[in-house]
Amino acid sequence: MVEVIITCANRLDVSVANELKISRNQASKLIKDALVKVNSKTILKPSFLTSLQDKISINFGEAKEIKNEFEVNFDIPIIYEDEDLLVLNKPPHIVVHGAPSVKEATLVEWLNDKEYMLSNLNGDVRAGIVHRLDKGTSGAIVVAKNNTTHAALSEQLNDKSMGRIYLALTDLPLKQNCIIDRAIGRNSSNRLKKAVVSDGKSAKSAFLNLVSNDGLNLIAAKLFTGRTHQIRVHLASINRHILGDDLYGFKSEKSKINRVMLHAYMLYFIHPRTGEMVEFIAPLYDDFKNLLDKKISKELLDEKICPKFINASFGDTSSWLCI
Repeated sequence: MVEVIITCANRLDVSVANELKISRNQASKLIKDALVKVNSKTILKPSFLTSLQDKISINFGEAKEIKNEFEVNFDIPIIYEDEDLLVLNKPPHIVVHGAPSVKEATLVEWLNDKEYMLSNLNGDVRAGIVHRLDKGTSGAIVVAKNNTTHAALSEQLNDKSMGRIYLALTDLPLKQNCIIDRAIGRNSSNRLKKAVVSDGKSAKSAFLNLVSNDGLNLIAAKLFTGRTHQIRVHLASINRHILGDDLYGFKSEKSKINRVMLHAYMLYFIHPRTGEMVEFIAPLYDDFKNLLDKKISKELLDEKICPKFINASFGDTSSWLCI
């Protein structure tokens, strides 16, 4: 419990927020959850006006235990970890968040199993997921280990200072490097799909042709926005499809390709504690890498997926085709 004497009359949510160094929304939630008293009386209205010398008592809710619905029988490689955050290399076939249709352990349940969950002041427990990856997509995903880091990273996701670059294998090569700036919304004929629509939400992606050899096409994609299925929808709009993408592309032989060949390769953001720009690389998984090894030499592949080369290529897009 925290007890303070009011030295400046104000709204109760403002006073609580100032004392605990939290947002007004968080303070309001504590008040509405009956965890705040003024002069020993529980107050439920965030707008309640305090007076000089009022005594505010703030109770912290007990952490609510969350039990996993499914047994976690997998592990997830940790690319980087410190006191504030985790960067994981999500394997393919793992769902990030649970849903009624999901009948297997999720990345969130893995986090809970490893005791990486966040606990809010009112006792609510949640995962510090900042951004998502589809089930079939592998690669880098950042997870906050405390509420302050989660808020800071979420803001970077919104203001675009957090960046993501993906690698993908496609059925056809790009004719040239291009930027696709086309709004995305619901697909009117299939509720599972998204589509390029005139009244959708703005969506912008850049596509870099890395190497094409003997029918195998490796591209890189940089996101400027984060719409659901954005890379897949934008590629489909120019008649290009990711291998294994049965939703937007074509049915594949399950014995050969059993997931969307899309990998979140690079992730960069400003570290909330140090203020420094950090960059992380998620190594390719075997199913993706084995397809590359059959058609592309190690020397050429290393050259084309070198972070320095990719960053330099996306750094100058002035001559790229804009669609």
